[in-house]
Amino acid sequence: MDLLNVFIDGDQGTTGLDLQNRLRGGEFRIRTLPTEVRKDAAARRDALNACDIAILCLPDAAARDAVAMIENPSVRVIDASSAHRTSPGWVYGLPELDARQGERIATASRVTNPGCYPTAAVALLRPLTDAGLLPADCPLVIHAVSGYSGQGRAGAEAHEAGAGSGAHSFKVYGLALEHKHVAEIEAYAGLAQRPLFVPAYGSWRQGIVLTIGLHARWLPSDVSGARIHECLAQRYRDAAHVRVLPMSPAEPLTELDPQVHNGSNDMSLAVACNEPTGQIVLCAVLDNLGKGAAGAAVQNLRLMASAAPP
Repeated sequence: MDLLNVFIDGDQGTTGLDLQNRLRGGEFRIRTLPTEVRKDAAARRDALNACDIAILCLPDAAARDAVAMIENPSVRVIDASSAHRTSPGWVYGLPELDARQGERIATASRVTNPGCYPTAAVALLRPLTDAGLLPADCPLVIHAVSGYSGQGRAGAEAHEAGAGSGAHSFKVYGLALEHKHVAEIEAYAGLAQRPLFVPAYGSWRQGIVLTIGLHARWLPSDVSGARIHECLAQRYRDAAHVRVLPMSPAEPLTELDPQVHNGSNDMSLAVACNEPTGQIVLCAVLDNLGKGAAGAAVQNLRLMASAAPP
């Protein structure tokens, strides 16, 4: 069978570069544009319409422009930007969203890659809202810290250039409380109330740790940390890239390393709880360039390739 032609539009950004590294195995025919025509509209239009699958590693506005350039109805798209995350007609590219999401991605013509933070938040929350363990209108506060590569290539280079001379070691941002990922989290986590989201950057290059605190009094009377953990463990028992960490009173969770999954497409979920105080913390760790970006795009590309015509 001929190799699928995959065009990466935006190949020099953080996601685009990492994506190329992950696709060096020869399972696809990868095309990028030469430097001198990378931003040439005619060259991009030709490349977008000549491929089997286009992967857009672009800012939101440029991603919308790229989609508008596609006239060939057989071209399928994976958009790694946030331009189409909640748009009608686009399939959300989180295969673990529910039991059938992988099939939907495999046969879709338009797939929108999840954001790095929403991947973690939705993976923790969606099983709980589906099972009725978490009220949809629960007043959630989500906190996450990402490596500085989450700022994009320019931001990462600026951070590294300033290392040792005033570069931040930790920076909270998004305090206008209008982060573009919030609508995506609300939609795909099954929430009926906008969560409060507080993101931050740390001094390491990549890797995310995300936490969501819960009070038992917010939950149905029969819901405990142990039951939440069981729900997550059951939901992801067959997931290739999601692991639910064991929960043991004898060895309670005390710390998480945000860099533990760097370079992979894996994600760990965990539940920490203090039963006497009625406090529960949901936790997730993933690579913001892996399961949060390029790794997820490769996972979705392979699913779409599995349904490609011979």
